[in-house]
Amino acid sequence: QVQLVESGGGFVHPGDSLTLSCVASRLYFKGSEMRWYRQFPGKPRELVATISKRPSIRTYEDSVKGRSYIYRDDAESTVYLQLKNLRPEDTAVYYCNVANTNFWGQGTQVSVFS
Repeated sequence: QVQLVESGGGFVHPGDSLTLSCVASRLYFKGSEMRWYRQFPGKPRELVATISKRPSIRTYEDSVKGRSYIYRDDAESTVYLQLKNLRPEDTAVYYCNVANTNFWGQGTQVSVFS
């Protein structure tokens, strides 16, 4: 069974930065497209960023474009999401996902408040 473990969330102030990590196991990681989603209370998960397998083509949801960077380390089976200039509206639980599968991590909470 594929396992995904996210970490790196926390309580931060507006304007701060965070880097979220997701370590995968039991997965052919370098052949997998990876995604980060987030979920606001009472809402469905929304796609935030995607990174393909090499050559690592990246796409971003409009609200984080220019403030985020997704990258991967295939040797460590890890995908990262760097979030910069965080805003209160970025407060959510962030999940990583193997594209086009139902493999999800447990999520990591990001809370942005003054």
